[in-house]
Amino acid sequence: MNFDFSDDQKQLRDEARKFLASKCPPKAVRQVLDGKALYDKELWKGLAEMGFIGVAIPEEFGGTGAGHLELCVVAEEMGRALAPVPFSSTVYLAAEALMLAGTEAQKQKWLPKIASGEAIGTLALFEGSGNPTPKSIKLVANNNTLDGTKKPVPDGEIADFAIVAARTASTGRDSDIALFIVDLMDGGVTRKALTSVDPSRNQAEITFKGAKAEPLGAAADGWSILSQVLDRAAVLVAFEQVGGSDRALEMGRDYALDRIAFGRQIGSFQAVKHMLADMYVSATLARSNCYYGAWALSTNASELPEAAASARISATQAFQHCSKNNIQVHGGMGFTWEFDCHMYYRRSNALALSLGSLSYWEDQLIERMRKKNAA
Repeated sequence: MNFDFSDDQKQLRDEARKFLASKCPPKAVRQVLDGKALYDKELWKGLAEMGFIGVAIPEEFGGTGAGHLELCVVAEEMGRALAPVPFSSTVYLAAEALMLAGTEAQKQKWLPKIASGEAIGTLALFEGSGNPTPKSIKLVANNNTLDGTKKPVPDGEIADFAIVAARTASTGRDSDIALFIVDLMDGGVTRKALTSVDPSRNQAEITFKGAKAEPLGAAADGWSILSQVLDRAAVLVAFEQVGGSDRALEMGRDYALDRIAFGRQIGSFQAVKHMLADMYVSATLARSNCYYGAWALSTNASELPEAAASARISATQAFQHCSKNNIQVHGGMGFTWEFDCHMYYRRSNALALSLGSLSYWEDQLIERMRKKNAA
């Protein structure tokens, strides 16, 4: 496969980078990290005005209708800037679920609000520790009402609505799982903030007690829809991770060129050179897999499940590797609160678990390749 982004898409990336450099400097990220706000409202408003939130939402629903390739390049810049906004939960999860399975009325109700920045959405899938599987879902749906608890829910404390995975029967089949849309401003919903390794990304516990819910998609297709949403989100989050990896590498490189020890730049020392070279290789490998994922996502190719898992695995490894070694290159200063290294390390670990663990996606890749080879 020979794939690259077009000149227009690269120009969009440049525009997103300029905008985020201006509106989302490290100081703005620290405002949320320090607990002075749940998210950057001004940045969120600006992203909507620039059309970045609705870049993959069709024009008929208030978006720009550009497509998923454009969303990939925006996602990369969001990760590079550590943008403290509910972008991934709203755009990669809630909006994708609506576009995949929503009725015309559901799309007309929520997608324009998402594109304009008026509504924040999320996916309520996890119920404590463990990876997403049909058996892990215990929250019960009965007569379009929900009872149970979801945690952690990304941006659950600030979301206006949630796509909720619920159990409609107890036969143990995938068809027992259905999806529902819940307006979190209605009754029967209580929320509690959760602490996280990365406070710049909100996490919450949401309890539903007789909460009214609207079915999303066919009742028996819930797990199938979820799998598609997770695959799409895996590619998009992987681009965020690649953006973060590249920035961590740049930070380490720049410090190695500026820092003088024993009368020499520390970047001239072999151990530091090797560390930076390993970071570069890791980030480049991840980018290659992400490009494969972007192609599969934009063309809805049959190999999207394998491409998504490959992108997710390599990007998770790269971001954790680069953010950790960026601290090492900075030496003792890298561990301090004043330096920005820890913000990338926090985000890398938060994203590593956001859609299921690394081992989960490794198992998914093996299983999907086994099925493909058997066919």
